[in-house]
Amino acid sequence: MPFDPAAMSATVLVVEDESMVRTVAVDMLEEAGFPVLQAATADAAWAILERAEEIGVLFTDVDMPGSMDGLALASRVAERWPHIRLVVTSGRVGLRDADMPDDGRFLLKPYRQAQLLNAIDTAA
Repeated sequence: MPFDPAAMSATVLVVEDESMVRTVAVDMLEEAGFPVLQAATADAAWAILERAEEIGVLFTDVDMPGSMDGLALASRVAERWPHIRLVVTSGRVGLRDADMPDDGRFLLKPYRQAQLLNAIDTAA
């Protein structure tokens, strides 16, 4: 299935508290040609979202420290910025695409680059 060109040019905000996992995700996305921003917590991601207009994809882990987890962040983003595609990941919590807000996608860890790109492409 060919990737949506609009999705492939969107800036991706990667939200992951584990630095090594975040680095791998950022590398996968940059290798695929995406511009990438990153945050270690949902609170830091929210601050980035409030000032960065170019974000088209939120890729967030579920379990994170701070005032909200990745699912709460995704829900808030869906309400405030419905144009942002949502991809949520976890290695501990088993969810389904149907559990995601705003036609987002769930990606079980560990994931491969092709799986991540497909999740971004199919997220609405």
